[in-house]
Amino acid sequence: MLSTFSGLPRTAWIVFAGTVVNRLGYLVTPFLVFYLGSGGLSTAQIPYVLGALGAGNLIGPMVGGLLADRLGRRRTMLTGLVGTAAAHGLLFAAPNIALLAAAAVLLSAAGTMVGPAAGALLTDAVEPERRRSAFSLFHWAINIGTAVAGMLGGFLAERGYWLLFAVDVVTSLGYALIVALLLPAGRETPARAEGGAAERKGGGGGYGVVLRDPLMRALLPLLYVGMVIYTLTEVALPLAIRDHGLPTTALGLMATLNAVLVVALQPLATTLLGRFPQLSVQMGGSVLVALGVALTGVASTVWAYAGTVVLWSLGEAMVGGVAGSIVASLAPEDARGRYQGSYQWTWGAARFTALALGTTVYATVGPAVVWWFSAVAGVAAALALGALAPAVARRTAVPGAPAAAEAPAAHEVVEVPSPSATAVTPATAGASPAGVSPAEPARAAC
Repeated sequence: MLSTFSGLPRTAWIVFAGTVVNRLGYLVTPFLVFYLGSGGLSTAQIPYVLGALGAGNLIGPMVGGLLADRLGRRRTMLTGLVGTAAAHGLLFAAPNIALLAAAAVLLSAAGTMVGPAAGALLTDAVEPERRRSAFSLFHWAINIGTAVAGMLGGFLAERGYWLLFAVDVVTSLGYALIVALLLPAGRETPARAEGGAAERKGGGGGYGVVLRDPLMRALLPLLYVGMVIYTLTEVALPLAIRDHGLPTTALGLMATLNAVLVVALQPLATTLLGRFPQLSVQMGGSVLVALGVALTGVASTVWAYAGTVVLWSLGEAMVGGVAGSIVASLAPEDARGRYQGSYQWTWGAARFTALALGTTVYATVGPAVVWWFSAVAGVAAALALGALAPAVARRTAVPGAPAAAEAPAAHEVVEVPSPSATAVTPATAGASPAGVSPAEPARAAC
């Protein structure tokens, strides 16, 4: 099964191992509500801390992407990982709700800084034709670590919440140590290394380079819809299981089934679907996720819920790492961190939307609205992604392929030319600087 990822650079495997270690410590966030309640916070106060946690998910990716292009990939990853460890300590020691909220913002912001830098480093290191496999490997690492953490968390929580914090701190610092000792420094500051020319090509040091890219303006909102629907599995699925009077163990079984399926099937899906265009795979997988979530509305037994989980888990296995790879291929060389930051900010915004509005709509308007939204909006967004496939394919043509001789066509596919579109011709989209190796597109999704 690992032959799917054979031939990837050494650093890809270093980051794979570091990501697994880091995700093994994804323990505090899933049990945060229980921890806060055990500390005396009322039901009315807990949403303030959870809201702060969600706000950090909107801050971290943007900061991380910017710093990755300004200060360097590895430095940004180290800053985020050490900051995450420190934030866990602050959250555990915070004596009141104000400091708890501040620590929650820091925790999620620092944790989500790592992904854009790692995704940019992965793009630097891996040749264009192997990026889908590299990003899929990272997504696989997240699922492996998270699956084990899910089983470990309940065991540790019963013996004391301090163990959850301790493991999170150790795994964050463990990944930081791996980054510091094993990852090459590489090209730490692309714009500085090229005397500022790269930064001028990328539209300056901010996110204007992304906003001026017509393909990104079309792609990110469509991905956002799919991300919202996927996140409903964390919100609407538990509510539906509860409403049908099923025990909490049923939800645990669904989570375990999803983890097992994705971990087992993602390498196979990467191999079997590797010959198809990336956006076509993303479209097909997104349709399965949308339909699987929508069919939750007609389930009422454990077996029926399991059937819906199988469907959307197959979709998740199909698309694992694909969107991050597409974004990586669209990014100008000097703006890779910001492109990954924008993509992962979209993840944060989608999670915030689903967690904040999903429960409200389910409870006030009715669950049918949630399920119909998943079916209609999900399938529509997926089909719209498919419509972008020709433009993305020409923009991300691999150097040396026959299409590379037709460089002007790369500009013709984007009707509104932009500095970023000009920077990402077939000649530059695949440039892979020497001496740098992979990392992740993170969710941290993250």
